[in-house]
Amino acid sequence: MGIMTYAIQQVRNMGFIAHIDAGKTTVTERVLFLAGRTYKLGSVDEGTAVMDWMEQERERGITITAAAATCYWKDCRINIIDTPGHVDFTAEVERSLRVLDGGVVVFDAVAGVQPQSETVWRQADRYRVPRVCFINKMDRPGANFARTVEMIRRRLGANPVPVQIPMGHNSSFLGVMDLVEQKAIFYPEEGGLQGGTVAPVPKEEQEDYQRYRTFLLEKVAETDDRLLVKYLEGEELSVDELRAALRRATIRNLLVPVLCGSALRTKGVHPLLDAVTYYLPSPVDIPPVEGIHPKTGEKMVRHAAEEEPFSALAFKVMTDPYTGRLVYLRVYSGKARSGTSVYNATKDQRERLGRTMTMMANRREDVEEVRAGDIVAAIGLKNTFTGDTLCDEKSEVLLESIRFPEPVISIAIEPRSRTDEERVTDALNKLSEEDPTFRVQYNTETGQTLVSGMGELHLEVIVERMRRDFNVQVNVGKPEVSYRETITAEARAEGRLVRQTGGHGQYGDVWLEVEPGPRGSGFAFESRIAGGVIPKEYISAVEKGVREAAQTGVVAGYPVVDLKVALVDGSYHEVDSSEMAFRMAASLGLRAALQRGQPVLLEPMMAMEVVAPGEFLGDILGDLGSRRAHIRHIEGHGDTQVVSCFVPLAETFGYATQLRSLSQGRASHSMEFHHYEELPQALGQEVARRR
Repeated sequence: MGIMTYAIQQVRNMGFIAHIDAGKTTVTERVLFLAGRTYKLGSVDEGTAVMDWMEQERERGITITAAAATCYWKDCRINIIDTPGHVDFTAEVERSLRVLDGGVVVFDAVAGVQPQSETVWRQADRYRVPRVCFINKMDRPGANFARTVEMIRRRLGANPVPVQIPMGHNSSFLGVMDLVEQKAIFYPEEGGLQGGTVAPVPKEEQEDYQRYRTFLLEKVAETDDRLLVKYLEGEELSVDELRAALRRATIRNLLVPVLCGSALRTKGVHPLLDAVTYYLPSPVDIPPVEGIHPKTGEKMVRHAAEEEPFSALAFKVMTDPYTGRLVYLRVYSGKARSGTSVYNATKDQRERLGRTMTMMANRREDVEEVRAGDIVAAIGLKNTFTGDTLCDEKSEVLLESIRFPEPVISIAIEPRSRTDEERVTDALNKLSEEDPTFRVQYNTETGQTLVSGMGELHLEVIVERMRRDFNVQVNVGKPEVSYRETITAEARAEGRLVRQTGGHGQYGDVWLEVEPGPRGSGFAFESRIAGGVIPKEYISAVEKGVREAAQTGVVAGYPVVDLKVALVDGSYHEVDSSEMAFRMAASLGLRAALQRGQPVLLEPMMAMEVVAPGEFLGDILGDLGSRRAHIRHIEGHGDTQVVSCFVPLAETFGYATQLRSLSQGRASHSMEFHHYEELPQALGQEVARRR
């Protein structure tokens, strides 16, 4: 099928986001099949999913990289990004949400809202992404539509409105009732690939149906004054009126339409595709993208129109075995032909936009021109990385980059043989280009290479990819926690560098004040120098020196965070002062101030949720207690107990195995990084000794 051209109002840039195992990739596979892009149904369980095309994704049955695909439904072109649900790949979700206009959040009808659902929901809130919910697995024992909708309201603080409700649950799930079009869709038992049979709403379902329909009408009318008047006067609202108002409310994030079905049996997937075209925004329905001028810093706006100057954001870099380096772009404004030169405003250099293509997971189709609203992959951009802005050189703009969390866990790796050394370096460079939450450091003292990431699974996948994709074998050390350091008291210290020899010497003298900042505030520097005590040109050198020194703390050499530093006084020498001297003096001053500020170690705390049958609750709580966990709350759903807690990352290694043996393999857990917390003194001393 060739590339069709569509008006920008007909384009939908959307992604499926969800907790691991909610069936997100299965939903995507069905959507691609129905939209005619795949001719064989892929299955995660059989390892034939189109979107999970990496070997590892197929073996583990999870999505690791966000894959992009373009398909067509009715009169719309839909660019889909399939995102991972596993918390270790949070960067993939983050970067996808940054460039999406709308999302479908998939929930498991049995488990309801899970911890990772909360994380992705918060991420979508941050980027103000309009959403539609799809409650999947309605045919499974224990499926509960009403409870899941209630959990969306209570746990996510959202405003869900069902636009469909199920007929029957569990094995008697027959189909869905459409509250907008006032009809029932029945699906055959074996599945609904051909779509279902449309019929009037059955008599026995009328009571439920009327209750939900009234709720929908009230909720939508509340968001639109004209409809409210009509509704209160008892006039009938037409399907088009209802749909248009619901679309406006969804785009403004006032309401979230909820649909349901069973993706595995393709029940409810046709209406879901319709809902994407009805309720999710096109690039012109959302506010124009904002950026700044890279030279002047003034605010700039780019509208989603071809007439505007070209601007695009690189949101993903991939190494492809056949074509080399692929850069995924979201085009926000203007247009550009492949083969022309574009300007990288982040790096301040020209780049050649080589071949451009739309993607079908790892298959592709070339396009001559990329236009506002497109999501495409490009070959030939040598120096463009995740978060970089490409634009028209005559009209520069720098779009807001993508923020990624800091890695919290690291392992030492070394090549198995001397001959592999160069290949290991090459593989690590390529992998860190692809994944902004994966960091590589070389420790000159021990000669070790340290790699850091978001969790054990993240690093496991990286090592496995080195073996498979780059054919490199490495030895791996034990996982280590990435601690941080901070101070607990205010302090003041002088940093003085005076080396006066014959000819030019070195002279720098600074007084620094440090104070602890609130948790999670990072690092802040300010200058309170008045009256030219230190010339302006040296102040940025002081800041550089302070920032460099904060990379290695005084307790155990970890980065220092949650710290405010003020330059308050100092002196300089007409001849001997230099930027270098002030940088060194600032570094000495900060180390001295940190020593006096009662420094402590901080450890990463993970938000963990354990789901287990009630009979094992006592043993599980006992074990969590021994791991220094703070229990937040325990909720019961029938016989199942859900324990939410904060637990130090250092205490979680090997937890999966322990949990299996405590619960005869019937409990599961998930966790994600939440915050840093002060490490108890005795443990802090032990960590410092080990360093």
